[in-house]
Amino acid sequence: MNKVALVSMGYSGFSTVTPQLSFKEMMFEAANMAYAQAGIEPRSEVDSFICCEEDLLEGISITDEYMPDQLGGAQRALCTISQDGLNGVIQAYMQIASGIADIVVVESHVKFSNVLSKRDLHSLAMDPYLERPFLGDGAPLVALEMRRYMHENGVSEESIAQVVVKNKTNGLKNPRSSYAANLTVDEVMRSEELWSPLKRSYVAQPADACVVAVLASYSKAKSISEQPVWIEGVGWFSESSWIGLRDFSRALYAEGASKMAYKMAKIENPSRAFDFVEVDDSIAFKELQHLEALGIYQKGKAAEATLKGETKEDGSMPVNPSGGSLSVGNLAETSGLARLLEAFELLKKKGYSRALVQSWRGVPTSTASVVVLGV
Repeated sequence: MNKVALVSMGYSGFSTVTPQLSFKEMMFEAANMAYAQAGIEPRSEVDSFICCEEDLLEGISITDEYMPDQLGGAQRALCTISQDGLNGVIQAYMQIASGIADIVVVESHVKFSNVLSKRDLHSLAMDPYLERPFLGDGAPLVALEMRRYMHENGVSEESIAQVVVKNKTNGLKNPRSSYAANLTVDEVMRSEELWSPLKRSYVAQPADACVVAVLASYSKAKSISEQPVWIEGVGWFSESSWIGLRDFSRALYAEGASKMAYKMAKIENPSRAFDFVEVDDSIAFKELQHLEALGIYQKGKAAEATLKGETKEDGSMPVNPSGGSLSVGNLAETSGLARLLEAFELLKKKGYSRALVQSWRGVPTSTASVVVLGV
């Protein structure tokens, strides 16, 4: 198969509100930044465009029709998938690796500030008869899973609060962070309780953003970028769509996705394979659960490592040095591309050699994507 590289990324927004920009204008800004970095003309050099959006979140039916123009993809090959943006990157990877395209653009955006009732998004995503009447906006579901994870693995609430402290502190260095802060564990744990043991401070708050990624085949990447970031492995996996059939103590979706990516990247010991990782932390305990599912730590050990400081930016295993979603904000389908953007920039600037990026579609889904990056 052809080697595939991530050659440029652009973005717009990354703010709690963006009244000055429509979602189309955000897409145009992000795309222009990505194209300028790569030095490419989208109308003549891009073979395929992939957008990752959800009609329910957009508030528009058939959102495909609103995607092409501002990307330079009018009357070109463009598809829209209802998935996280990192899954779109995997789709682009397969198009290039199979030889049907040389350059593919992936885009995802969110304007949460336009959504009047964010709670209804989660509610409408659940079964209307067996789940929605009991789980409402999804917060009870998160609390149940969090309680089960803590019980099965002997995880203290202090370790979950420490995830919030770490990530919000990391975000102070990130200009794209809307919710960065200096906090203590006590301050985090005194936050309003939503459903026991879930507190408001454990949940990433909404933000607006758009991210565009440009992927290229080996020959194109070498001509476009002096230092392309190579995609060494990809994986995706969905657990049962029925909430009652899931194992709340484990993130099986992340386990399945990582096994696929590690096999492709020939990684046998993930705990020693990466210089840093960017994982989903849209709910604080999920960072711990995902680290264990990805094999970075053994079951029940991620909390201990967090309390010891191993996952800090200057620790032995930096986790979400960007601040993650807890600091940058919950970006819905754009969250995976946001994590990818942070890893892409860090690999190019800091001289690291390999990183892992993982996404989760959020409540009430059980779908993950994993991408292994190397330089």
